[in-house]
Amino acid sequence: MQAVNPTGQPGHALLLPVPMWTPEILALIAVTFVAAGFVKGTIGLGLPTVTLAVLTLPLGLKTSLAIIVIPLMVTNLWQALTGPHLKEIIARFWPFLLTAIAGVWVGIQVLAAARSDYMVAMLGIILVLNSLISFTGFRTPAPAPERETLWSVIYSALGGLMFGMTGNFIVPGILFLQALGMHRDMLVQALGVTFVTISTTLAVSLTSRSLMTGELTTISIIALIPAFFGLWLGRRYRSSISEDQFRRLFFIGLLIIGCWLLLGAVRNLMTG
Repeated sequence: MQAVNPTGQPGHALLLPVPMWTPEILALIAVTFVAAGFVKGTIGLGLPTVTLAVLTLPLGLKTSLAIIVIPLMVTNLWQALTGPHLKEIIARFWPFLLTAIAGVWVGIQVLAAARSDYMVAMLGIILVLNSLISFTGFRTPAPAPERETLWSVIYSALGGLMFGMTGNFIVPGILFLQALGMHRDMLVQALGVTFVTISTTLAVSLTSRSLMTGELTTISIIALIPAFFGLWLGRRYRSSISEDQFRRLFFIGLLIIGCWLLLGAVRNLMTG
């Protein structure tokens, strides 16, 4: 008998047939968001990556995506609005942002229609690629200035599609922004604007496909509390932690979880 996740959609073999929203599940969600907030507070990224890597196993990808929407949107809102570069970012990257919106919408349509195991396998592949890119120090080549808009549309379309299907925009969307050589403050603000844009699109798209119910919205709002607590912890202890060592351990963990998700999904596809 195939497990069913809280949205009522067929799950993958790794999904446990537990009752919906037990104290254990709610505690897992809270601890996961504390950990994800801590990672974001320490190295500046990782909230959706950590939450999806952990929660996809017990809850399924569609449910996990719905739960991360509001914490992702709110934790990046201050980042988008803090700094003097907002007008410059919008003027320069509006094609990037608009194409990302379209990509997310298409990705959600695929996610809603596809068998969950395919999307979980894709998430596993992206986590593995993300880790390997970090280990090797790979950098996306910077485009020529006259071709920046063209390449930004291509990368954001692919990134939005991946985000809608798996909740991960780093490959290739964030890699492209990092390749442009912006100074740190502008890059941080550009990432904030990007994540607010795509997470808002994610919320609207999930709702339009009945994947973001009132119950999931409530849980997503409550998840703000552990997410901000973790963010506060990460910022407080960032100076006492070796960021390079922490980042290395973080991506080792992602590599292991990515392989686990991928192998489990492939096994289920082969046997189901």
